[in-house]
Amino acid sequence: MNIGDVSERSGLPAKTIRYYEDIGLVRPSRSENGYREFGSQDLHKLAFLARARSLGFTIEECRTLLSLYEDRHRSSSDVKRLAKTHLARIDQKIGELQALSATLRDLVTRCQGDDRPDCPIMNDLARSGTA
Repeated sequence: MNIGDVSERSGLPAKTIRYYEDIGLVRPSRSENGYREFGSQDLHKLAFLARARSLGFTIEECRTLLSLYEDRHRSSSDVKRLAKTHLARIDQKIGELQALSATLRDLVTRCQGDDRPDCPIMNDLARSGTA
């Protein structure tokens, strides 16, 4: 398969596939004329990477996951530990976003939204820069 074929089948843009090649996540063979030639294993790796990235894993975590995937003697505890660490970061981020949402919701509720210049949202933003 050429890069266009594997892009279509994996759902990844060709630019992303080239980047993954540049950083060593995939290593397609090259034809005599220098074009990339992707096999079914390359396609599978790209689909694996696409799914891992869609779950929010970093490139380095993807590298580790791919290495674990290719190691038939891996311990599932290694995979679980990586996933649990990632999940903890997601949960922390959710908590931070919920706090931001509550703060902004309060400011929006307090703002009259009329023609007057007084605005609790603007006051809060201006106050934050002087703390």
